[in-house]
Parts: sequence; C-alpha cells; structure tokens
Amino acid sequence: MAVTKISFGGQSNGSGASVNFATDNALFLKVFAGEVLQTFETATVMKDKHMVRTITSGKSAQFPVTGTASAAYHVPGNDLATDGTYLSAIKSAERVINVDSLLTASTFVDRLDEMKNHYDVRSIYAQELGRALAKQFDKNLIGLAILAGRDSASITGGPSNSTFAADATYNTAAGLINGLHLAAAKLDQNDVPSEDRYCVITPSMYWSLVNSTAGLALVDRDFGGDSNGVYSDGTLLKVAGIALVKSNIAASVFGQTVSSVTGQNNTYSGTFTNTQAVVFHKNAIGTVKLMDLAMETDYDIRLQGNLMVAKYAMGSGILRPECAIELKTA
Repeated sequence: MAVTKISFGGQSNGSGASVNFATDNALFLKVFAGEVLQTFETATVMKDKHMVRTITSGKSAQFPVTGTASAAYHVPGNDLATDGTYLSAIKSAERVINVDSLLTASTFVDRLDEMKNHYDVRSIYAQELGRALAKQFDKNLIGLAILAGRDSASITGGPSNSTFAADATYNTAAGLINGLHLAAAKLDQNDVPSEDRYCVITPSMYWSLVNSTAGLALVDRDFGGDSNGVYSDGTLLKVAGIALVKSNIAASVFGQTVSSVTGQNNTYSGTFTNTQAVVFHKNAIGTVKLMDLAMETDYDIRLQGNLMVAKYAMGSGILRPECAIELKTA
C-alpha cells in the first residue's frame, strides 16, 4: 500500500515527492566543519636576514660607516706622528634611513553580518591584514637588496659590486650555481663575513635547482656533507656557503619594474626585469622601526560595525653595498 501524504521536512512549502537534491534538502542545516578555508599564507622571509634598529622618536636614523687603516713596518728613529708612511687617514661616511609614512591595511565588518555568521571572522581578517603588511615589507627589502648590489661604495674608494658581470645562464640551475660560487668569491674579496650570507630566489628557480644534476650533487653526502638537504624532501640548504631563501614574494620583484609609491621616503623601486637572484649579507640593508606591527579595532555606532586597521611605521635602506650582489641575465 502506497503512502499518499508524506511530510518532506527538507522541502520548502512541501512541494511533494521529488528526486531533486536542492528541492528535497532546501531546509536542512549545513554542517559547519569547524574550519575556515583561508587564503594560503605567503611566507615572509626577510625579517631576520637584515639589520633592524628600533627608535622611540625621530624621522630617521644614522648609520656611521668607517673606512680601513693601513699598516707599515717601523724604521728605528722615525717619528710615527709626523712621518706619513705610518699614519692612516681613516675615512668616515654615513647612511641615513628615513621612516616611511604609516603603512596601513584595513577592512570594515558590519555588525549584523558578523552576528549572522557562525564563525569568528574578525580574527581571520586580522591575520589577513597583518599578512598584507608583511608582504609589502618583504617586497621592499628584496628590491632594496638588489639596489644595494648596484649602489656605489659608502666610503670613497671602498669596494662595491655595481659592476658584477651579467650572465645569460643565470636563469638555469647550473648557471645559477656557478653564479653563486662567483658571488661567494666576490664577497670574500670584499672581506664580508662568511656567515649570514643569503640568496633569495623564486620557488620555480629553487625547484629547478633541487631537480637538476648539479643540485643533486649538492645533497650527495660525498659533495654536500650530511646536512645540506635531502633529495626526497626537496630540501637544498646552501650553495657555496650561501643559504638559499625561497620566496613567493620575490616573483613580484624579479622580472618586474617596481614603481615608487607615495609615502615611501626611501627608494625601493627600480627596473628588475633581468634579475634572477640576489645574494647579500645581513649587513647589506637595514630597517629603522618607529612603530611595530599593531592592530586596532573600533566599533563605529554611526556605521554599525567594526573598523579594523593593521599598521606599522618603518623604513629600510642600504647600509653596505659591498655586501650585496645581483645575479642578472643582461
């Protein structure tokens, strides 16, 4: 015997027997998974790879730079104070880094919309605003490291890398590895410490290195020791003693022309269309921090919602050009 009247709890206004999923399940609750799929975080990598100075007031910070002295063997009877053979005129200069205008990222959350939602949106939005600022920070520093390699010496007659030769093969794994060895030699010639050397590359270049014959040799314990990476994990740590830094944000600088932005009181812009990688020591660039990353949320009764603002006041600049080298194809 067929049942003639059925109560379809999932249908809107009981439209009757149906085999349509949307019709039969219109009123049933959606099960909340307890997780929110956020935009994948773009890793920022530059924060701990350069010099940072915090100031409590002021518009800029001064970084003194000194030259080198010379030595000479003393001849008995000669006066060290008057004989120019022995005296060294040590040159001095300075690098000044300005604080950029306040960088902000903000959004507005309507109170009624927030009440209707069944998960906390403000904590998620706060993370995204912070990431937006961090990405801009990394972009500025990567561009700055390239500009440092092009800059003239701080001390007249001092070392710089503005004439480091371009090579069309730097866009290949083998060519880049060769370039990193040349860069290491150049840094040694400039008396740059062997520790805290980094090379920023794009993910595509990193995986080209890992998957190359030359890269495989670097993780072979006969060539790279026991701690330079694992091929099965896709890890390659160093080339020529220079730590490899994989950065998604580098793709927004390498191969691009970066324009200046109103509010930037230091130079981060330039034509980087042929740049494949940048090698630098921690002392190459620096940041002056007046206001660290902060988050503010304020309820506006007129707009019936919360205004969320992430902000910081910092500025970055070149300190020692002899500590940076751009690897470019032309």
